[in-house]
Amino acid sequence: MHRPCDESALAVAADLLVRDFMCVRADEQVLITADTATDTVAVNALLNAARVQGAKAGVFVTPQLPYQGSLSDPYISEPLAAAVKSCDVWLDLTFPYMGGSHAHDEAMKTKRVRSLLVADLGAAGIQRLFGAVNFDSLFALQEALDALITSALGKECRVTCQSGTDIRFTIGKTVTKKLRKTDQPGTYTPPGSAVIYPDIESVRGEVVVHGAFHEYMERLVEPFRLKVDGRVREISGGAGSRSVMERALKRAGRGEFGSVIHFSHGFHPAARFTGESFIEDIRVRGNNAIGLGIPWWLPGGGENHPDAVVLSQSMWIDGKQIVRDGVLVAPEDIARLEQALTS
Repeated sequence: MHRPCDESALAVAADLLVRDFMCVRADEQVLITADTATDTVAVNALLNAARVQGAKAGVFVTPQLPYQGSLSDPYISEPLAAAVKSCDVWLDLTFPYMGGSHAHDEAMKTKRVRSLLVADLGAAGIQRLFGAVNFDSLFALQEALDALITSALGKECRVTCQSGTDIRFTIGKTVTKKLRKTDQPGTYTPPGSAVIYPDIESVRGEVVVHGAFHEYMERLVEPFRLKVDGRVREISGGAGSRSVMERALKRAGRGEFGSVIHFSHGFHPAARFTGESFIEDIRVRGNNAIGLGIPWWLPGGGENHPDAVVLSQSMWIDGKQIVRDGVLVAPEDIARLEQALTS
């Protein structure tokens, strides 16, 4: 369901996304990909913002893909695959998304395309994530958190939540980077979430899941639990949602549940957990998107993985508490950045 939003506020947010964040210029080719379930108000807002910049912009609408990543390859048409290689800026509003597909990989090989995974953000979500916050202040916090995680390579991280999550792992190497001004080729995601890559063999504990992107985004009526010991060993609870997650995990993991690929920490003050947008839900303050499946650097890996969403987490790095019930409490300078952003 796509909720109504303030048209003028949406126009401001779309302008910031296109002009300021994605650095679209008058001489550039802009492609917006959408599917038959995409919020057309969001598509039109981004198209109009690109046209205001004088860019040559177009929209390609495809039937909704059943799966994301390389699992979507059989469903991506040749004209669509050709289009994503022939632009400077690609705003992908498909969900499940094309990131990690063969078409996406070929677009990245051109060393020309700047791609933004907008995915299932509707008009109201774009308005909140890009228009309802001081973007420079948000990015200052983004960069500070990313630097903290990068500097913690090899240290132990513990994540808990009041519902019973308690999991530990060794922090691995950072492999992605967000830019304040997205003027370099590559694939990017909206700010507001800091990603943590673990040493996958080190992950041990239990995760209580309140939301999931398996075959679609769902806010769970009954949480399910994941037991992890190097790999995901068991799923329990969750009523009917458990069977969908099991199916998605085995599809992405070549018949097995796979491993934990990433953790994250959401800190966007305007994001809302509605169960209707994966991209927005995982950026809610204190939410953690836990990617499950085969790591991208192994055969069969990539953006095929389902994600589990943990709410209002607490986090320790090297024994020092960084997050308490979703709120950043240390280091002091980072906590001050969040306080200023939310005041």
